[in-house]
Amino acid sequence: MTLRLFIIRHGETEWSISGQHTGRTDIALTEYGEEEARRLRDRIRDIDFSYVLVSPLKRARRTCELAGLNKLVHCELSLTEWDYGDYEGRTTADIRATRPGWNLFLDGCPQGELPLQISNRVDRLINMLRKLDGNVALFTHGHLGRVLAARWIGLSIMFAQHFLLDTASLSILCYQHHQQDQPAILLWNSTSAEIPNNSQNHTPSSQAQLESAIWRRRAIERWENEGGETRHFDAELVNSRTEIS
Repeated sequence: MTLRLFIIRHGETEWSISGQHTGRTDIALTEYGEEEARRLRDRIRDIDFSYVLVSPLKRARRTCELAGLNKLVHCELSLTEWDYGDYEGRTTADIRATRPGWNLFLDGCPQGELPLQISNRVDRLINMLRKLDGNVALFTHGHLGRVLAARWIGLSIMFAQHFLLDTASLSILCYQHHQQDQPAILLWNSTSAEIPNNSQNHTPSSQAQLESAIWRRRAIERWENEGGETRHFDAELVNSRTEIS
C-alpha cells in the first residue's frame, strides 16, 4: 500500500484569529489567509496527487484553488467542519463562562454534532480513503483534521484535543512499512514558516523572520482565545462521560 493522506487546513479567517468556532458558517479567507494558501503551492508543487478532495466550504475551496490544486477536485461532504450548533461563532472562553469545564471532544455541541457522531463520520471517511492509492490531498478544517489524525491511528476522539492544527498547515498520514494494519503519522502541523532552506548554513532573511513572527503571534492569539491551556483528564472524569471508541 502506498497511500499517503495530505491533510491541508484552510488558510486564516477572521474567526480563526478571534478563536470563534467556525463550523458551517461559510466565511472567507483573510488577505493573510490567501497569502498562506499561495505559499502552499511551492510546498506541494512537486507532489503528484492521485486525488484531491475538498470540503464544500469556501475557505477550504479557496485554499485549494490558491494552492494550485483546483483541477480534478472532488467535493467531499465528510471533510466539512464539525457542526457547532448553538456554539457556532462563540469562543471556548465564552462557552466556559456559562458551562465550566466544557470540552468539544468530550461534550460536543447542543443542536450540533456530538463526539460519537463526528467519530463515526470520520471513520466512514477513513474506510473510503483506505480504498484509494497514491498521494491524496484533503483540504479541510481544524477540528475535523484533528479527529481524522486520531481516528487514523486508532485513538479515541478525546485524544484529538492534543493534535493542534494551525491554518494553512500540512500534515501527512501514511502506513508504516506500507502495511495497512500499521497506520502512522509521517508529518504533523507543518507550516511554511518552519520549512528550512536547502543550505545548512542558511541565515533567515528579514522577510522570513517577519513571517515567522507573524505566525507565532497569531498562534499565541489563538492559544489565548481558546482558553490558554490544554486540559488533561483523569480516568474518573473520562469514565463519567460517554465513552467514544
